[in-house]
Amino acid sequence: MNNHLRPYRENPLLRLSYSLIAPFYDLAISLPLMKARTKSLQSLPADFPEKVLLSGVGTGLDLPLLPNLHQYTALDFNIDMLARAKSRCNGLQMDWVLGDCMELPFADAQFDHVVLHLIIAVVPQPAQCLSEAARVLKTGGTVIVLDKFLRPHQHAWLRRALNPLSRRLATRLDVVFESVLDKVPQLRVLSDEPMLAKGWFRKIVLQKF
Repeated sequence: MNNHLRPYRENPLLRLSYSLIAPFYDLAISLPLMKARTKSLQSLPADFPEKVLLSGVGTGLDLPLLPNLHQYTALDFNIDMLARAKSRCNGLQMDWVLGDCMELPFADAQFDHVVLHLIIAVVPQPAQCLSEAARVLKTGGTVIVLDKFLRPHQHAWLRRALNPLSRRLATRLDVVFESVLDKVPQLRVLSDEPMLAKGWFRKIVLQKF
């Protein structure tokens, strides 16, 4: 089967890289992003139990910040990251899935909310990742995004210059969110808030209609 149908195969080096950095990942990003994660996850309802997909759960830094009333599914493409996430479950109702954010192993309209924290700007095909989130989301449900994005027509010469190497080892630096969203017309923006690094990181909530 070709890479078009298995998009995670486009960057095998990225999979290896995240296996190598898994032990150090938390030290690098935990504290700088804690407030942003907390604020982003406040977009989840806290008064009624629903089904939530954590697509690209990583080492599970979001898990201690989640309300415990929901039924969660945590997915990641890297078994080492997923193993670390399991240690942070803390009694949450959680299913664990080894899988790809760009080719979710779920039927349509399965979840009330999808959390995409620091994943859209990592995967080789950002629009495919967002499109898959929309596919498995119920009508009226939300996608909660926290990530780093360029603005339309923003030059950001240094980030773009570093991107060819960075995208193969850790994350993309050239993703324009508006361009990604244009390819997923069933989603609309409910809120868009700058968070860190002069607005490079943004907290975005989308709704499926």
